[in-house]
Amino acid sequence: RLHVVTWNVGTASPPPDVTSLLQLNSLGPTMDMYAIGLQEVNSRITNFLSDLAFDDPWSIFFMAVLSPLGYIKLSSVRMQGLLLLIFVKHVHLPFVRDVHTNYIRTGLYGYWGNKGGVAVRMSLYGHTVCFINCHLTAHMENTEQRLDDFERILEMQFEEENIPSILNHDVLFWFGDLNFRIADYGIHFVRESINNKRYNLLWEKDQLNMAKKKEEFLKEFIEGPLQFKPTYKFDLYSELYDTSEKKRKPAWTDRILWRVRNLCQHPSNESEFSEEERTISVTLDNYVSHMSYGISDHKPVTGTFGLEVKPLLSDPLVTLHPEGEWSTERDVLISYSAVPEFPSSAWDWIGLFKVAFRHVNDYVTYAWVEDDEISSNKDSKQVYMSAAEIPDTGGEFLLCYYSNNLQSIVGISQPFQIQPNGTLIEKNLTQEENSWMQKPDNLESHGEF
Repeated sequence: RLHVVTWNVGTASPPPDVTSLLQLNSLGPTMDMYAIGLQEVNSRITNFLSDLAFDDPWSIFFMAVLSPLGYIKLSSVRMQGLLLLIFVKHVHLPFVRDVHTNYIRTGLYGYWGNKGGVAVRMSLYGHTVCFINCHLTAHMENTEQRLDDFERILEMQFEEENIPSILNHDVLFWFGDLNFRIADYGIHFVRESINNKRYNLLWEKDQLNMAKKKEEFLKEFIEGPLQFKPTYKFDLYSELYDTSEKKRKPAWTDRILWRVRNLCQHPSNESEFSEEERTISVTLDNYVSHMSYGISDHKPVTGTFGLEVKPLLSDPLVTLHPEGEWSTERDVLISYSAVPEFPSSAWDWIGLFKVAFRHVNDYVTYAWVEDDEISSNKDSKQVYMSAAEIPDTGGEFLLCYYSNNLQSIVGISQPFQIQPNGTLIEKNLTQEENSWMQKPDNLESHGEF
């Protein structure tokens, strides 16, 4: 289950709660992956430079929400106001490989990053998947410019060798503030149609729908029905369309589309696919806007998808586990084994992570697989980790094997407990006893009992 979010946040700070936006209160199965595309993230020069050195407030916010639920930030890419975040559940990490990012500017002839696209691609259980978050040129009259810019974005190349072009990925998700408007109809007709929930009257004049009928490169993209109100432009913190002097015409500027490559190559009836060809399929479960969010003049849009894949990878490249009972009072051992074809490196490392870790660099400590190796045979290897590096308080942890060659986590252990330092426990108990002893014994005179 994949949940895609697109939201032009209008330089605002994160809202207090995103439970409904991320479908966290859904009664169905939990999501396996989130792709969150934001536009107009605060990109003043001072903010942008500090965000390059540290995580930006939106990334920190979503990590704080999702990491306690068992998701880690797999990847992110930022270009001025464009931000794309990918979160994935721990269990899938060993099967998500070859993660790469890129971006392309289209604003001001490519010299300024206020418009353009940011992309994250990966291999997911052996299938290639790409996500593109776009912010295209604004205004009614710029349809052709939007189409030209998107064609340029689709030509973006990833620098690494053996990475397919964007359109050669098995599945491509395209979303963002695409800025397509409703042509021809006047503002009164558009608003009246919206008030009467007769959205179908507006579909045929939606510039993206019209372009999809004409442009070959768009015909391959699929979108769910627009059964929600146009998401632009609203007065802040309201569900009222623009009441300013400009009174901008409402539009479905915020969209989520997708493209499955084998459907493009085999345009005939789906029932004619052989089992071998139907190795990945995408179904749209939900395509909605979220009217309760009012921090910007756009309402966020989400798409919930089912990705059904025939796994081309079934076993992790590395399996690992802690040896015996772990305690903070002594050095500990990690056992791991790798499949024969695993491209190991002297720069590989095994990290100790709290269960609710946020991203790959959020480790508590780590051991180099070569420098800290203490034994090796054809079946497995052992690495030691110093007790001095383990938190005295103990708790629940995970071990992850990071591959330098693949730039990703390729093995993850089951959660396990580390026993806290006994001396620390005694010290804490003594402090609690002393604190209790120092409390006044004449509580009755203070009306406590």
